Amino acid sequence: MNKYFHGIIPPVSIIFDQNGELDRQGTAKVIDYLIEEKVDGLFFLGSGGEFSQLSTEQRIEVAEFTTKYVSKRVPVLIGTGSSSTNETILLSKHAEEIGADGIVVINPYFWSLTEENLLKHFGDIAESVKLPILLYNFPNLTGQDLSPSLVLKLVERHENIVGIKETIDSIEHIHSMITIVKTKFPSFTVFAGFDNHLFNTLSLGGDGAICASINFAPQVALGLYDAFMKNDLELAVKLNKQISTFPKLYKLDSPFIGVVKEAMNMIGLNISTNVLPPARVLNDEKKDALNEILKEAGII
Repeated sequence: MNKYFHGIIPPVSIIFDQNGELDRQGTAKVIDYLIEEKVDGLFFLGSGGEFSQLSTEQRIEVAEFTTKYVSKRVPVLIGTGSSSTNETILLSKHAEEIGADGIVVINPYFWSLTEENLLKHFGDIAESVKLPILLYNFPNLTGQDLSPSLVLKLVERHENIVGIKETIDSIEHIHSMITIVKTKFPSFTVFAGFDNHLFNTLSLGGDGAICASINFAPQVALGLYDAFMKNDLELAVKLNKQISTFPKLYKLDSPFIGVVKEAMNMIGLNISTNVLPPARVLNDEKKDALNEILKEAGII
């Protein structure tokens, strides 16, 4: 098992006020709730944390507040990825300075990079900090896949690259990541990024999940992970059926950031559901559909 990160880690929804400023009280409420549910860590400024809609200064503000507020109760991961290598290094160094436990780095988006440039990008970042690094593979949004062969080269060259978040709808890709990279480096952590791939990832030898539903239904992913670890496959299969209903939620809107925040409210968190444009607050029709899906899934 990786000495740094494993298990169930939510990509935490950051709460904003009506002016688009950080809602510290609301974000603190979410943090406390997730820690009380006994998650294995917290990942801030991922896709669900709206990092792509934030300025560098706002990302620094969110990273500072969340890391300080968590106060070492659980491991903290900060998303520092950007389309700019220099900005990623700046944010990564900042995460190290404020006491984060690790960083998550998505590959540059917009440009499709050569393998040489990808290796140099991640290499420059890895050499700029001592923090452990999780790679973040989300080809549907970045336009470029992090292949197992490329990841293996990175892990061979940089000992602080310790895992990957595989947000990819391909079991074969996850399987290859495990067999090609994790077989050679057993402590390398492979996380499912999609809810409905948690069970498959675990069964193939992976290590857990970093997926959006943990924000509003942590008991499902945590229960599945715990059941699998205890070899209670009957319960694990039952919970896998439940968690496999969640992708329907994300089809209600794109980006689905507002869907997750509304779901958090529907379970009783009572937070602001403001989102940063181009995301939008859900209309009543979508809220009703969300409510029905959560009822069907047994969450409310």
